[in-house]
Amino acid sequence: MKNFWKNDELRLQCKKVLALSTLAFTVAIATMAQEVPQVTNVMNRETLSLNGDWHYIVDVQEEGYYDYRMNPMRWGFFSNAKPQRPEDLIEYDFDAAPTMRVPGDWNTQDERLFFYEGTVWLQRYFEAPNPLPRGGGRALLYFGAVNYDCHVYVNGKKAGHHVGGFTPFNFDVTDLLHEGKNFVIVKVDNKRSASAVPTQIFDWWNYGGITRDVMLLSLPATYIEDYSLQLNALPGADGKNSVIDFTMKLNRPAAGESVTVTFPELKIRRTFTTDENGRIQEKLSTKKSKLELWSPAHPRRYQVLLECGGETLSDSIGFRTIETRGKQILLNGEPVFLKGICLHEEKPNGGGRANSAEDARTLLTWAKELGCNFVRLAHYPHNEYMVRVAERMGLMVWSEIPCYWTIDWKNDATYQNAQRQLTDMIARDRNRANVIIWSIANETPHSPERDAFLGRLARYARTLDSTRLISMAMEVTGASNYVNRLQDNMHELVDVVSFNQYVGWYRDVNDAPKMRWEIPYNKPVIISEFGGGAKYGLHGAKNQRWTEEFQENLYRENLAMLDKIDGLAGTTPWILKDFRSPRRVLTGIQDYYNMKGLVSDKGERKKAWYVLHEWYEKK
Repeated sequence: MKNFWKNDELRLQCKKVLALSTLAFTVAIATMAQEVPQVTNVMNRETLSLNGDWHYIVDVQEEGYYDYRMNPMRWGFFSNAKPQRPEDLIEYDFDAAPTMRVPGDWNTQDERLFFYEGTVWLQRYFEAPNPLPRGGGRALLYFGAVNYDCHVYVNGKKAGHHVGGFTPFNFDVTDLLHEGKNFVIVKVDNKRSASAVPTQIFDWWNYGGITRDVMLLSLPATYIEDYSLQLNALPGADGKNSVIDFTMKLNRPAAGESVTVTFPELKIRRTFTTDENGRIQEKLSTKKSKLELWSPAHPRRYQVLLECGGETLSDSIGFRTIETRGKQILLNGEPVFLKGICLHEEKPNGGGRANSAEDARTLLTWAKELGCNFVRLAHYPHNEYMVRVAERMGLMVWSEIPCYWTIDWKNDATYQNAQRQLTDMIARDRNRANVIIWSIANETPHSPERDAFLGRLARYARTLDSTRLISMAMEVTGASNYVNRLQDNMHELVDVVSFNQYVGWYRDVNDAPKMRWEIPYNKPVIISEFGGGAKYGLHGAKNQRWTEEFQENLYRENLAMLDKIDGLAGTTPWILKDFRSPRRVLTGIQDYYNMKGLVSDKGERKKAWYVLHEWYEKK
């Protein structure tokens, strides 16, 4: 071997071959990484569920991806290699590895991983659809969410790479599939970083894993990628002659494609053709039928059918208007008070990432029983089941991206990450009538860089959807003795002024009756957070921290104080139920739970629950 390397010509040729091999590998990886735009309404398309038991391997030092020089490897865990000869050395085996449920988080499925932040590989086999897509048909691999950074491989070849833990994405894997048995491998990394969205520090559990549904979509060569149906204006007194704005986009710029829209109950059936960009922008009129509007009291929805080529999509669409007038929020032209509560996407009864319709129904039923007509889904886009179940139950929704606390405001890659999450949040839920507010941030410290970052996001959100309100949860920074003055340059770019305040928890509750709030903006006000912690079943004096009586008194004093705010249009106290957080370490009380819930993790009602319920009954 030493003599071999003494030959300069041979050594040079080997280096060239190695360089070319590395280049070819890099080009192949780049070529295979084909993420395609999010597909709207995946729940009503032809799909193969890949939920279930997946094998997993914990990879603390990412040896399945990098060599010992931290260079990406050609033959990593993603190849799912098997020994071909007795002497072959392969130091991993997915088939022999344990399994976990997908969708699900690894923290609550393996006690060794409760606090783990790092890389886990997940793998499963599946039978490809029979027959495979033919005649240009496409197969898309869809993930509802993976937290946080993931690389996806199908049959050992790269399908794509995605960053962001709470929004859906899909890859075109048509050319990676073969007849019969296939396998998919996902490298998931949930390590926190300063340039990520959210950033390194946040007050909820950093659940890692494939946390939402995985599906294989079978689509025709030309398919409906995105569509929107929005009420243009309120109907007349007879409920007829309403105008619905219809926009649609195909997956490719195909002109002259026929698309038929049908609302059976409204007696609407119209056929349009796409322009040279594969788009349609038209108006539908309800001349023959009375249009009933969606509202919390009457969450009316209509079936709509969209036909294009060989595909028919079905959806249930509600129609309503949401706007502001001075310091009022108007739903369907009438003032509405938002009786809300904040929610984290965490399962009842034991924690873990919520990911099913059953989880959503349980949590939202607790909110309805509290007297809510509104929920703030904090601090990131929740799963699609949550939004759709809330729509059916008549609950309005505030949906938010995780620009939380101290974001890397000067980093353009961080901005692009936030903008992508905003894009995908709006794209997924733009047809849900109950979503009335897009929120772009929570409790962000003021600076020129922050204002530029969030201002850019606010303006961008309006280009995507002009039919909803824009807001963010601000901080009160202009406090002087017993006067709190809201001062935020973002007031010009939001429709609703929202802010968090914790008088009684981070400030003496006895200050509440003395407080005066100055909000110098002619806009509606939402108190997006207030509250304090209590351990269910712990009782004592009302000035004793962590008792139900302390929390009960805090709510009484706060609600009396908030009643005095001019322009108060809604509240979303913090929070519906206790939830896991690594920042909450008080042994015997918190035990890694944020205890500000009005109910325990098991749904047991604390005394403050009844105080808020009584207040909402009077609103």
